Amino acid sequence: MTHISDITRPPKDLIDALKGIGAATVAGTLGHMGFRNPHMVGPVAQNHGRSIVGPALTLQFLPQRPDLFNEGEYADPETQLHRHVLYHAQEGDVVVVDARGDMSSGVFGDMMSTYFKGRGGAGIVIDGCMRDRPNVEKLDLALWLRGWTPNYHVQTSIYPNAVNVPIACGGVTVIPGDIIVADDDGVVVLPVAMAAKVIEESMKHHDWEEFSRMKLMEGGSLQRYYPLHPSATDEYEAWRATNPKF
Repeated sequence: MTHISDITRPPKDLIDALKGIGAATVAGTLGHMGFRNPHMVGPVAQNHGRSIVGPALTLQFLPQRPDLFNEGEYADPETQLHRHVLYHAQEGDVVVVDARGDMSSGVFGDMMSTYFKGRGGAGIVIDGCMRDRPNVEKLDLALWLRGWTPNYHVQTSIYPNAVNVPIACGGVTVIPGDIIVADDDGVVVLPVAMAAKVIEESMKHHDWEEFSRMKLMEGGSLQRYYPLHPSATDEYEAWRATNPKF
């Protein structure tokens, strides 16, 4: 088992700037920048209407092998590696778990989730399942999962192997400290080095999209207003002059 102490968190101004930008816009912008599929396939929103942006703490599971892991190793709770990813949690962090898409192992339950919420964690993303749904839902903790199970995390065929190492979650590589952007559309991984450019391009898109949405609702031409055609630029600029950003 591997345990790395901590992550390098991105600057807070990047996190704050991304909070007004949805996962779909971030994913689309990344696509234009050459990151073809930053969307995790599998984990879906468990409490609709929630959105989070924060740095990734990572937890990796592997298939169980009797010579590498057995239930007796957990006689001491502190050998339970899935606990250790939570020990590093700071306000706004997102725990991201490669649980191998396993639908029968509950990675975290009520008590672990309560601890994470108390540490100020923003949300949990698991390519797999959690347990104790009735109590976990009372926490109102933002969750993106494949589903739920009554089993605890090593009751079946996987075991936690490493904390804060590169993982694959939902088919996307996640490096500890990557920015996670998640909402009802899903979970998107944003490399820190690409964040400033994504913010710049996303804000341009958001700016004219507000105008285009209004024109389309009025029955305007899709060809003219989405995406905004160069012939509509003067019209947009005139609208923007009388509707300044706030």
